Amino acid sequence: MRSRILTGAQWILPGFGIKRWMFVALIGLFFILDAANRIVVASGVHIRIDEMLDAFVVDLMPPSFLTTAFIAIGITMMALGLYFSVRAVARSAREPRTDPLGRLRRFKLAQGYKVVAIGGGTGLSTLLRGLKTHTSNLTAVVTVSDDGGSSGRLQKELGVLPPGDIRNCLVALADDEALVTDLFRYRFADGEGLEGHSFGNLFIAAMTGITGNFDSAIKESSRVLSVIGRVLPSTLRFATLCAEIADGKILRGESEVGKSPSPIARLFLDPADVKPLEEVIEAIRAADAIVLGPGSLFTSILPNLLIERIATEIAAAHAVKIYVCNVMTQPGETGAMSASQHVATLQRYGGVKICDYALVNAQRPRRLLDLYAVEGQLPVENDESAIRALGVEPIVAAVMSESEHVRHDPERLAQAVIETIDQVVAKRASLFRGSPTSSAR
Repeated sequence: MRSRILTGAQWILPGFGIKRWMFVALIGLFFILDAANRIVVASGVHIRIDEMLDAFVVDLMPPSFLTTAFIAIGITMMALGLYFSVRAVARSAREPRTDPLGRLRRFKLAQGYKVVAIGGGTGLSTLLRGLKTHTSNLTAVVTVSDDGGSSGRLQKELGVLPPGDIRNCLVALADDEALVTDLFRYRFADGEGLEGHSFGNLFIAAMTGITGNFDSAIKESSRVLSVIGRVLPSTLRFATLCAEIADGKILRGESEVGKSPSPIARLFLDPADVKPLEEVIEAIRAADAIVLGPGSLFTSILPNLLIERIATEIAAAHAVKIYVCNVMTQPGETGAMSASQHVATLQRYGGVKICDYALVNAQRPRRLLDLYAVEGQLPVENDESAIRALGVEPIVAAVMSESEHVRHDPERLAQAVIETIDQVVAKRASLFRGSPTSSAR
């Protein structure tokens, strides 16, 4: 019974596409009735429905013209309204198990904030997995500097941009956990030439060959997975991530930079003049919020900021800008670095306006702390006062998950991000309402 009620209610739910066309049909009916009334009046019967309209147009055109025009407009609008209403009903009929609550959910997500998430690795996909339950206006900007594992092999052997981080984000934003999603995750355990490759990486590489363009391959893969939002590479040009360490040695490639034997003194791309994907710039300019991270600071987040215009566009954006600091330090990249040192490094490459808020974890791992210490990984110190001294407001929230690994929890992280955006938007709105200009009005 409940199912039948919900199925019947779907006709009035937002986003179904029927109400608007029925309204058009009703307006068309009004025009036809008014025109019919004019014909009756012309025959000598006095019905005064059209007098209000005539008061506005009597001096501009003759009544006979209005009668003809209203008939034409009415018939056109009724035809359009009925046609699109029937088409909407037919579209629903092709989906006999249409979930009205699902339609309402999609409509609500479409009203969510426009969020641009920038980074790479598992951190970015974790954030996206949580955010997709709050908004469908998501744009993931993903680094393409990975040169290890399956991605690195495909880059060397087929000449395609590394698809690994892109694949992770596509899977994270998939509309459901269907078989095709599991297929994209599948990694071959053996087989000459296949061992170590994931099906998703091979699919994107094959689609690149078919479409002739890495960006088009991502869009087609997004369609296959019914992705919520979109995934964009930060650039379509090959570039090698390089780092100069304390002793002056140059490390080349993301895999080498991530294993740096000493602190990184300078990070750069070779070549340096790498152009961004124009859609990335457009997304940044249109964003309500820009989230940097979580993820490896030097190999997932900063490579995006080294691309021309991206850092300057973020700094100039009016969006809420949030940096999500890692839960644990990473040997070779951020060993012993506090949260404020993460922020300072981010500002060094992106400018002081690269972020307004730094989201840091409020918890300490318990069960896995000793295990991580053996690997040289420690909880990132939350030095809030030092963060404020950099002109960035710290946000401390319990966003950690401790299962097999210590990572961000997708739901908690997304909730903290959305709450921050809500608070900033409300604060800005109150400041606008209380401004002298608005008061004077």
